[in-house]
Amino acid sequence: MRLLIIATTTLALAACTPMYGGQAPDGSGLDLPPEEAAAAPVESEVAAPAATPAEPVQATPAVNTPIPEAGMFQGLRTVAYQVEDIEEAKIWYIAATGVEPYFDEPFYVGFNIGGYELGLQPVERGQAPDAGRVVVYWGVPDVDVALAHLLEMGAQPNEAVQDVGGGVRVATVRDPFGNVLGIIENPSFSLPDDE
Repeated sequence: MRLLIIATTTLALAACTPMYGGQAPDGSGLDLPPEEAAAAPVESEVAAPAATPAEPVQATPAVNTPIPEAGMFQGLRTVAYQVEDIEEAKIWYIAATGVEPYFDEPFYVGFNIGGYELGLQPVERGQAPDAGRVVVYWGVPDVDVALAHLLEMGAQPNEAVQDVGGGVRVATVRDPFGNVLGIIENPSFSLPDDE
């Protein structure tokens, strides 16, 4: 078993040496340029670091995973909420946002909210929405006004307004379909001008 780990690690290091360089002589990581990596000594055995509760293991990207180019991720585009009744959800989100959908089909409804897409996706009746651990915060000029509006529309309180510092205030509600909907008032954040 140990030989397999060593062989796999050695092959992974060798496979990415031309792109990323090689391991520094002190074993601190893949930080040498390719020309220096070829001359660097390589340990004959690779031992996994011991993890103890006092020393958490740091996550590192896979050795042979290419690093994306700058600009590959261009920002948030779509937030999709799962709903059991897409027609009822569409009516609620029209009233909540004041925006008509630009895309309206039985399998998906899409709204353009300030240049970002709020989408509705149908799920089977009885299947709870799966938000995982993600909370999406929609920008608002006044979190108190936006929260009052959403509650008037039938959303349920989830997290009260919190001042998180720097004039930034957040709150979350649950829409009538069980999704967590976050709102954020952030005077320090503005979108780049459209070109």
